[in-house]
Amino acid sequence: MQSEKEAYTKRDMKQTEKLIEISGLLDNLLKVNNDRTVLQNKVLLFCYVYQSLPFGVIIDKLGMKKTNFAIMIADLEKDGFVSIKKSNIDRRCKLVELTEKGKKELDKFIKDVEKSLGNTPLEVDKAIETLSAFLNKIV
Repeated sequence: MQSEKEAYTKRDMKQTEKLIEISGLLDNLLKVNNDRTVLQNKVLLFCYVYQSLPFGVIIDKLGMKKTNFAIMIADLEKDGFVSIKKSNIDRRCKLVELTEKGKKELDKFIKDVEKSLGNTPLEVDKAIETLSAFLNKIV
């Protein structure tokens, strides 16, 4: 018979496997018909929702290194999806703003995700909310 510790370890492993599987499935889902990475799309979404964001806020929310973020945001700016401006209040602070082209790209991304999800049942929506709340709580 298994000890309680072995059963607990197997349960943890099963949960970890499921979370890894969910992560992979979400990555695949969010890459539908889009050349942008998940992080790039997330930055576009942040810029849309929160308007002008300082670099530091985005870096903190994404949990990225500053150098990786600088490379990614430079690519988004080069492609015309965002513009980078200095703050009127603190000239040392750089702000990221979504351009019209960025809004169109974000709109396309959101429509592609909706199209791939289809019309989800209420139970699925609630499960997503529950999973999101749980992961935000433990992360």
